[in-house]
Amino acid sequence: MRFSESLKKNSDFQKVYCKGKSYANRYLVMYVLNNETEHNRIGISVSKKVGNSVVRHRIKRLVKEAYRLHEDMFNSGLDIVVIARKSADEISYREAESALLHLGGLQHILK
Repeated sequence: MRFSESLKKNSDFQKVYCKGKSYANRYLVMYVLNNETEHNRIGISVSKKVGNSVVRHRIKRLVKEAYRLHEDMFNSGLDIVVIARKSADEISYREAESALLHLGGLQHILK
């Protein structure tokens, strides 16, 4: 089984924002950049505009779980940043999952 790390440093996020390619749908924005390694790193960002800490943390958990369950579908060697939009405040797991996979398809990073 593959594993992926989290993007933690602000500098890592900024590099993906500046040099990466972005696509968006109703709930999420996804930036992707090659990281020259064998594994993926994923970062999830949810602004205070989206909701209080409970809402923001819930969205992070949903996106992280959707990615974890479908990790084997994603190509290797990518830095992925997922940003939740304001409309994601009452998103269900199924909606988060389909939004994530939809963006993966647009980015051409799904196997």
